[in-house]
Amino acid sequence: MTDQRSETASNAPPLGVDAFRLDGKVAIVTGASSGLGERFARVLAAAGARVVLTARRLDRLERLAAELDGAVAVACDLSRGEELERPVQRAIEEFGQVDIVVNNAGMESSALAVDEKVTCFRQVLDVNLVAPFVLARTAARDMLARGAGGSIVNIASILGLVGLGQIPQASYTASKGGLVNLTRELSAQWARNGIRVNAIAPGFFGSEITQGMLAEERGRRWVARHTAIGRQGLPHELDGALLFLASDASSYVTGAILPVDGGWTSI
Repeated sequence: MTDQRSETASNAPPLGVDAFRLDGKVAIVTGASSGLGERFARVLAAAGARVVLTARRLDRLERLAAELDGAVAVACDLSRGEELERPVQRAIEEFGQVDIVVNNAGMESSALAVDEKVTCFRQVLDVNLVAPFVLARTAARDMLARGAGGSIVNIASILGLVGLGQIPQASYTASKGGLVNLTRELSAQWARNGIRVNAIAPGFFGSEITQGMLAEERGRRWVARHTAIGRQGLPHELDGALLFLASDASSYVTGAILPVDGGWTSI
């Protein structure tokens, strides 16, 4: 009798690095016009995915799309509710499906909590929490209808796991904390349908949000003192986490929050 746990050659999972390939997959990346979002789009495309690039700055997206095979640029302002379903709609129009969503776009507001305007607080939550929910929900509807499963990767932050205080960001930390638990809840709701929902919680990496602080030697020294590895992160150091969570390499992982923070949350 054949062991029921064995796999035939036709349905065996890919071995080793092949499990990280994304050939035939369609991915959406928000905030893809610069920084980490642009890097994420390039990484997914290099692994074989066709990528829908989303951000407000269409000119930058179009330049990036011209460099990637099968990429499409879609202008979308995530603070405008009427535009939030546009990336998924375009992906289905162009490619017939959505397999991966990387909710990367975000904004921050540095202000003391006693001074922060409620309108600003709400705007940060709209972009960092409400928009990822709408994109995940819209994509999940397509995944559920096709019965094909999929992967949603939310880009949270270590500030969704711990407080900071020295850099006052009540709205940003609230939004990222919400995104962390939204990740867990959506993973629980959709796991039986083959839709995995996970999050990456980066530490301090160079981006438009952190450029002011990390451009100064004082800011870099402060990050180094509080990070176990003793330095800020480099963009390529998120590649492995992204590919792992986006691909079948993590087929048994859902609801996970993966810190990529140089040990910040360990000390």
